[in-house]
Amino acid sequence: MPKAPLPDDVSAFLARPNPAVMATIGPAGPVSVATWYLWEDGRVLVNLDEGRKRLEHLRADPRVSLTVLDEESWYTHVSVQGRVVDLHDDADLADIDRLARHYTGGPYRRRDRRRVSAWIEVDRWHGWGRLENTDVDHHRR
Repeated sequence: MPKAPLPDDVSAFLARPNPAVMATIGPAGPVSVATWYLWEDGRVLVNLDEGRKRLEHLRADPRVSLTVLDEESWYTHVSVQGRVVDLHDDADLADIDRLARHYTGGPYRRRDRRRVSAWIEVDRWHGWGRLENTDVDHHRR
């Protein structure tokens, strides 16, 4: 798998509000869930409700994988693997609002639960399918 930084076409793909699945490592093994994410400056921002198990997983083991699927064809996808390098309370809900605006165009609706932001530093990646700025298939391992 290639290491970061990612090529421009891969970064452009990740900058779009595509569907994504995040995997963490729990006591019984890998756990994956759908999630919103934001690609910014070569890192990934995710935001979690304070009561979610995956937050507990990240506190115990910061390794994470995020697979991003092209909204129109899931055959095109990019997976990044890395680790959480910053975990902090989203006290004013600014980060979850940024994510909600990226995906829905408006602020996050639920305001009665505490949120935690996690910044993921990418160590390696691989992709498959047609990426935005290329005419050839990419498969990086």
